[in-house]
Amino acid sequence: MAKINYYPGHMAKTKRLIKERLKHIDIVFELVDARAPQASMNPELKSIIKNKPRLILLNKSDLADNRGLAAWEHHFKNASLETLQINALSGKNVHQIVPLTRQILQDKLQKERERGIKERPFKALIVGIPNVGKSTLINRLVDKRATKVGDVPGVTRHLQTIRIHDSLELLDTPGILWPNLDDQSTALKLALLGTIKDNLIPSDDVVIFGFDILKKHYKQAFEARYDITIDDSDEALTLFEKIGKRRGALKKGNEIDYDRVIDLFLYDFRHHQFGNVILEWPSNDV
Repeated sequence: MAKINYYPGHMAKTKRLIKERLKHIDIVFELVDARAPQASMNPELKSIIKNKPRLILLNKSDLADNRGLAAWEHHFKNASLETLQINALSGKNVHQIVPLTRQILQDKLQKERERGIKERPFKALIVGIPNVGKSTLINRLVDKRATKVGDVPGVTRHLQTIRIHDSLELLDTPGILWPNLDDQSTALKLALLGTIKDNLIPSDDVVIFGFDILKKHYKQAFEARYDITIDDSDEALTLFEKIGKRRGALKKGNEIDYDRVIDLFLYDFRHHQFGNVILEWPSNDV
């Protein structure tokens, strides 16, 4: 698979603007996909925000394998990072963000009170790679359409400050990816989740990667979805054939229509037809 270069000009500009405004920020909310927490993190963020307090929001947590979520929470705790499982679309645990933020910032706020500084809203920078659910979360927090929301990666284009309520102001940012997606596994995870645009990576590579994940970790759900039996020795071509025949994805002459199988599988995966899954387990530093 060729190296993916996905670094539009507005992303470079966003990095610069974040650095300029960082001195006014109390805490950074980093929204990640709970099914692939590390793959959906921006590895440049640590160098950008320096020592600012950071809260990892594990979005779509109700779609993730609970065993994997527990492992990731333990991993982040060992890295001295606070986490919160949420679902921005359903509102799961969103109400806990402000109290948890106040807890994280309690020492800073106490020092300000001791210096006679009037109580103020704390300022949070919310970041996340494209299509991870930032606008949906903001809309949930303010209970109205404060920002434009879309299913296509990269809807937000400009920095904007949004007053949530008396306790919180958010600096929203466009989704930021890093200059080069050098790691093939990371790119495939993001593509499978629909986080990066489908035209950036061959869809057959994405589907084969998805086959491998499901066959290894969620074989029963994989078999049940397509009413097939999967042998450990089955290669990707065999799985294409089994799914194609069972679902009638055939061309004239009963040849397998691989494009239809690809579309079918991506639709099923992105619409959660295999149950709760996780695409990676903690191994590296965050």
